[in-house]
Formats: sequence, C-alpha cells, structure tokens
Amino acid sequence: MTPPETSATGHARHQLDEHIHAPVRFSIVAALATVDESEFATVRDAIEVSDSVLSKQASALEAAGYVKVRKGYVGKRPRTWLSLTGRGRTAYAKHLTALREIAGG
Repeated sequence: MTPPETSATGHARHQLDEHIHAPVRFSIVAALATVDESEFATVRDAIEVSDSVLSKQASALEAAGYVKVRKGYVGKRPRTWLSLTGRGRTAYAKHLTALREIAGG
C-alpha cells in the first residue's frame, strides 16, 4: 500500500482547519457550501442538531470569519440566515483537499 503523499509542509493533517474540523462545524460549513445563504432552521434540520448547538457552533465559525450571520424578519417573525464568507469558502476548500490527500484520493 502506498502511503498518502505529503506536501512541502509535511503530512496533510497539518493543513486541516481547526475551526472546521469539529464534526458539527464541518457539517455547517458543508451545508452552506452549496448555497448562497440558508435559514437557520434549514441548516439545523439538515445537520440534525438543536438550536443551541447550531447557535454555539455558528458563533464560533462567525468569530473565525467563516460564517456570516444575518438577522431580520419575515413578516413579524424574527429569522436568522447563515452564509459562508469568501474566507470560509476558501478554508473549506483547503480542508477538503487535505482530507482527500490524507485519504489517498
């Protein structure tokens, strides 16, 4: 079996993004990567977490500059939308590349 390739900076695991690597945060970023913006409840249901878990993890991604949180109203009901920033999209692409390299793909 051929070992995974290493880059000039060593093993590909060093390229994994610590902000994205946690399973829930990875799921959030993956869900947002295919859309321009998504309503909070849609992301929550897609990744099967509670409101509080999604809120906490989305806040961590927002602090890293990877997710934009936008609040507003639909009629009189408050709503929250999530979207990936350009920085978040770049970080996600690099993270996926590292995962593929580790997996030998």
